[in-house]
Amino acid sequence: MSEQKKSDAIELGVYAQDNRASGLEPADIVALALSLVWLAATGAFFYFAGGDGEGVDFDPLTFLMTFLAVAMPVALFWVGASAAKSARIMREESTRLQSAIDAMRHSYIEQQQNNGLTVRPAMERKLDQIAASQKQAEHAIATFATTRTAIEPPKTSLPAPAAAQGGDDQPALALGTPAEDLEPPLATADFIRALNFPETPEDRDGFRALRLALQHRSSAKLIRASQDVLTLLSQDGIYMDDLSPDRARTEIWRKFAAGERGPAISALGGVRDRSCLALSAGRMRQDPVFRDAAHHFLRQFDRSLSAFVETATDEDLSKLSDTRTARAFMLLGRVSGTFD
Repeated sequence: MSEQKKSDAIELGVYAQDNRASGLEPADIVALALSLVWLAATGAFFYFAGGDGEGVDFDPLTFLMTFLAVAMPVALFWVGASAAKSARIMREESTRLQSAIDAMRHSYIEQQQNNGLTVRPAMERKLDQIAASQKQAEHAIATFATTRTAIEPPKTSLPAPAAAQGGDDQPALALGTPAEDLEPPLATADFIRALNFPETPEDRDGFRALRLALQHRSSAKLIRASQDVLTLLSQDGIYMDDLSPDRARTEIWRKFAAGERGPAISALGGVRDRSCLALSAGRMRQDPVFRDAAHHFLRQFDRSLSAFVETATDEDLSKLSDTRTARAFMLLGRVSGTFD
């Protein structure tokens, strides 16, 4: 781009120097020649048609008309020359301007191609930080789960003598009882906060909610499926923070959770970003890994939503629909035809 500017400046300088050096241009030479021819013709006319000039009185009106008849063509010659020079200058400036615009366009395209991987550096750094923090949280949770497994066998073996005694009609919790049935239920606010993932590495509330959600089997499946699709979408430069989907009414979410499909729930596909839809649709057709991850995520979200709406209020559903996980569901659901 700087080279083009230098070239334009050099051309303008050379053009100005040529004009100063020559002084006259072709249009000026033509106008000067025509003016001299016209003045010579009028001089010859008055010389041969004027007579001896005796007894002729001075008439101002006649003098004025004669002067206009002589001077007007000369003025027209120079006006025409000036118009021709202006037209030539406008053509040259237009050509130079078009060349500059073309150079700027090519430079912009090359810059975009060369810097395609750094279009959103801030967002990519943010996502990398969140992914690293999530890995640390999952590692801590895995360590915590290992510790629980090591200390739980003595606790689970305690009900065995009571079961052997008999005479008690109350069902005992045997060793086959699922661990998630013994855990306290996950708070709705923590579940919603976990689906949005931590905002920054310093988001303590977000990581706390994420750790609690990962301890519950059903919510952990959804969070891991959501993390997989968000990571795959980020490879194409698709980030949920950039999407602004149309909000659907809470009753539409409840209809979808109840199993209703078709035009009644089409408002859930509120993502209107054409580039994101086109990239996701192309990835869905061409990448089997992405397609499997997307379908798995849609199934997990459907199951979790069906259980969530049983106790959720309209405000809870509204907050849920604004999470990153819900936006990914709206995007992939529309691409896969879930809302058709």
